[in-house]
Amino acid sequence: MKITTWNVNSLTARLQHVLDWLQANPVDVLCLQELKLTEDKFPLMELAAAGYAHCAVFGQKTYNGVALLSRQPLREVGRNIEGFQDESSRVIAATLDTPAGPLRLVNGYFVNGQAPGTEKFAYKMAWLDGLNRYLAAQLREHPRLVLVGDFNIAPEDRDSYDPEGLRETIHHSTPEREHFRRLLELGLVDGFRLFEQPEKSYTWWDYRMLGYQKNRGLRIDHVLVSQALRSAVQACSIDRTPRKWKQPSDHAPVTVDLALG
Repeated sequence: MKITTWNVNSLTARLQHVLDWLQANPVDVLCLQELKLTEDKFPLMELAAAGYAHCAVFGQKTYNGVALLSRQPLREVGRNIEGFQDESSRVIAATLDTPAGPLRLVNGYFVNGQAPGTEKFAYKMAWLDGLNRYLAAQLREHPRLVLVGDFNIAPEDRDSYDPEGLRETIHHSTPEREHFRRLLELGLVDGFRLFEQPEKSYTWWDYRMLGYQKNRGLRIDHVLVSQALRSAVQACSIDRTPRKWKQPSDHAPVTVDLALG
């Protein structure tokens, strides 16, 4: 089973990119973030025609929004962090049945946070606290779990093009990285780091100042797998191809390949 996470930065603007990418990369599940549309505007017909008839959507006008696009049925769909009051559409989860047993998939668009010391950063910290509690409960109920999404956290220095110059700024701060470590302490593993990877492997590049062309990027889109699935991970990779297309998302897709029988 191949599962991909991709922040498309507006599905309306990037629908053809998604369809073209899926045609070349027919993954089993595509997890999208930053839909920037309401559920009634979601392109169900186009995606069903592409082979993804099973979609779970949690939309929001103009901002945020997450979705799961699947070739097989999704059940037990949940939206946002249980027990955490949030007006933003940031988390969607569902269970998929595989030959090796059920798999719980959680897709999140994590809070950006703006800058340490701001109200938005405080919101990010509270949101991450809520996420940790939610995932602890999810893992007790679903030991076979995959967490994907745009985390808006570069967990290590090697995940940033300028770790010294950007130290303690947003995405690089100690509190954010501590929250990432707390997720790992729940029993999750960074799928990308299970394998030897090229240096300067990033998933996001600023549109400004030739960010992509100069590879001034960050690895902030992640795939975390539970210990029960660790041995099933066959590969995890970043596809930079769509970032080269005309009017691309500023993020690249990340795919994990799981051997599930």
